[in-house]
Amino acid sequence: MQSKAPVVICLMGPTASGKTDLAVNLSEHFASEIINVDSAQIYQGMDIGSGKPSLQIRQKVPHHLMDFLDPKIPYNAAQFRHDAIACINEILERGKVPILVGGTMLYFKVLQQGLSSLPEANDALRKRLEAWADREGWAALHKALYQIDPITANRIKPNDSQRIQRALEIAEITGKPMSFWLSQPKADPLPFEFLNIALIPVTTPRTVLHERILLRFDAMLENGLVTEVEKLFRRGDLNDSLPAIRSVGYRQVWQYLMGQMSYDEMHEKAIAATRQLAKRQLTWLRQWPMLTTFDFLAPELLESVLDFLKKHGVMLTASPHV
Repeated sequence: MQSKAPVVICLMGPTASGKTDLAVNLSEHFASEIINVDSAQIYQGMDIGSGKPSLQIRQKVPHHLMDFLDPKIPYNAAQFRHDAIACINEILERGKVPILVGGTMLYFKVLQQGLSSLPEANDALRKRLEAWADREGWAALHKALYQIDPITANRIKPNDSQRIQRALEIAEITGKPMSFWLSQPKADPLPFEFLNIALIPVTTPRTVLHERILLRFDAMLENGLVTEVEKLFRRGDLNDSLPAIRSVGYRQVWQYLMGQMSYDEMHEKAIAATRQLAKRQLTWLRQWPMLTTFDFLAPELLESVLDFLKKHGVMLTASPHV
């Protein structure tokens, strides 16, 4: 008789939906460890704007793939998949349940569905593309991409330098567009049972989520977000083309520090960008297979999720961390 695959919990949802709080509360009821799935929380020195849980919480419940990388070092979905699988296996070997928590939906997708085989970065080609962009701007490169790969170009904004560069690089190295490679068969399924849970506005109006986003960003500002970004800004070796600095909130504060906008404009643009992020996250979730959704402000949320997990074989215990 084939043994049952080990359970891995994936707790998803838009920004400001309460994923971290729920994950920590869940950890009080069964032996578990948390794996971060937020592309900003991986970086050191980016605590306030990324919404990292406090050190006190991280000492109480083990967290992985958080606060381990310098902001100048790019990190991609393929690296996340490799690191997350290693963490999952280590947690399972300790007899605990992995809880993956975050809103970087691409990371969740690549973890569960694999990634098409794409070529490694080519430094010489990247420098040539960057020189082209310096002369004519990234919009010109986006236009060039559209000529050879309209499917990919339609998914990328004209100012998204990182993704434009990568798509052009893949097309030149392989002779085939990125859209071709992304349509190819991916990695074999992992030997885990992924329980996909999403916290979304089900009965709660989406306007409530928008208000929470506003209040959350205001709290970040009050807690010293500008000072946090200023420390990164003053290092001198970072810029706003890096994935870390392009994170929502950080990018707008960075532009404010560069004198490109006023404080009020920064505040307005950061809120708008965060709401757009939440919209994209919800779009991902609407298309997600085998997803169980809960209203993010349901009064019996914790009890409902625990009941769901219990039905799927998660053994609840009164004192999991003792």
